Amino acid sequence: MTKQTILGRVAQLAKANINALLDQAEDPQKMIDQLIRDYANNISEAERAVADTIGNLRLMEQDHAEDVAAAGEWGGKALAASKKADELRAAGQGAEADRFDGLAKVALQRQLQSEKEAKTAEPVIASQTEVVAQLRTGLDRMKGKLSELQAKRDELVARSRTAEAQNRMVDAVKSIDVLDPTSELGRFEDKVRREEARAVGRQELAASSLDAQFEGLEEVGDEAEVESRFAALKSAG
Repeated sequence: MTKQTILGRVAQLAKANINALLDQAEDPQKMIDQLIRDYANNISEAERAVADTIGNLRLMEQDHAEDVAAAGEWGGKALAASKKADELRAAGQGAEADRFDGLAKVALQRQLQSEKEAKTAEPVIASQTEVVAQLRTGLDRMKGKLSELQAKRDELVARSRTAEAQNRMVDAVKSIDVLDPTSELGRFEDKVRREEARAVGRQELAASSLDAQFEGLEEVGDEAEVESRFAALKSAG
C-alpha cells in the first residue's frame, strides 16, 4: 500500500459521517454491523501499513545515524593519518609521510560521502516522520469512529428491543380489550346482545298476540250486548 493510498484511506474513513450514512440506510442495524466490520478490517490493514511505514522510517533513521557516525569516524581517521604523515615527514621519511597523507585524503573522501548520504536522508526522514504522525492521528480518529459505531449499534439494538417489547405489550392489551370487536370477548358480547334482542322481540311479539286475542273477546261481548239491547227494544214495542 503506497503512502498516498494509506493517507487517503485513513482520511476518508476518519471523516465519514456516520449519522448521514444511517439516515440513508434501509436497515440501519445491518448497515452498522457492516460498517463495523469494514472499519475493523480497514483499521487492521491501515495498522499494518503504518507499522511498515514506521519500520522503514526507523531503518532510515538508523542508516542516517550510521552515516553521521561514519562521517565522524572517517574524520578522526583523516586527522590521525595527517598527524602521522607530519611526524614521518619531520623524521625525514617523506615517502611514508606521503602514504599517510594519501590515507588521510581517502578518509576525507569517505567522510564527505557519509556526510552527503546523511544530508540526503534528512529531508526524507523529516517527511516520513510527518507522514507517520498523520497516520497515527488518522488511526486514532478511525478507532474513535469505530467506538462511535459500536455505541450507535448498542443504542440502536436497545431501542429496537424496547420498541418490540412495547409493541408486544400493545398487542397483548388489544387482545383483552372488551371494546375491541375483533377480540373474543367482543364477539361473545355481540352474541349475547343479539340473544337478548331476540328475547325482547319474542316477548313483544307474544304480548301483541295476546292483546289481539283480548280485543277479539271484547268485540264478541259488544255484539252480544247489541243483540240483547235490540231484543229488549222489540219486547218493549
